Amino acid sequence: MAGKLLSKYVATGNKVEIRKTARRKMNGEEPEVKVYLSQVYDVLSEDRIEVVMPMEKTKFVLLPVGAEYDIYFYSSNGVYQCKAKVADRGKKNNVYLLVMELTSNLRKDQRREFYRFSCALEMNSRALDGEEIEKLENDGMMDDMLSEGEPLKQSIIVDISGGGLRFVSDHAYDKESVILCKYQLDTGKGVKEYEILGKVLSVQEVQTKNGLYEHRVQYMDIDDEVREEIIKYIFETERKKRKKTK
Repeated sequence: MAGKLLSKYVATGNKVEIRKTARRKMNGEEPEVKVYLSQVYDVLSEDRIEVVMPMEKTKFVLLPVGAEYDIYFYSSNGVYQCKAKVADRGKKNNVYLLVMELTSNLRKDQRREFYRFSCALEMNSRALDGEEIEKLENDGMMDDMLSEGEPLKQSIIVDISGGGLRFVSDHAYDKESVILCKYQLDTGKGVKEYEILGKVLSVQEVQTKNGLYEHRVQYMDIDDEVREEIIKYIFETERKKRKKTK
């Protein structure tokens, strides 16, 4: 099924997303996507792996044997995706595990929805002006240009992913505008500041709080290494939260 790609691109310790898409609702709304976070415990063969059993709050998630899921592996070479079914559940060295059997070829995943991590992070931002956007389109944005321009405005990131973020502020940017997002993450090697350009995909007023606006932003031309750092931050923060609730 997976050919000989699995052991070449997937290794013990790699972060894993296990995703299950519910059936489309009768009213035509988009189906809910359930995401479980885990990591590779062992590569058993070219079509079987063991992953740590995912948890929600303080309980293990007993994914049913025989059920099929979309699996995303975060390796040093990028993100890889395939389909896999739960072949078995068990325990080894006091670790609860799922044995996953790959049912499709492993392929590099270029564009996808990333797991969104709920948070409350301070962020500063500003919109790029016409000259900056022209420079960005023609030559790429220069670091010295990012440090200039209008003063930064404060906001709060309410969820973040490897593909973008959602934030709430008392000001509204125009849809499709390009903004500079500046925020800090505790990466485990210390606090690091990120400056990332993003396109505003949607803007709407928060119904429960007048004068607040929710923005959904997609990263633009983000460096692969930066994306991986953000994803690693999400997985590590989730792991620490689970540890505290045990």
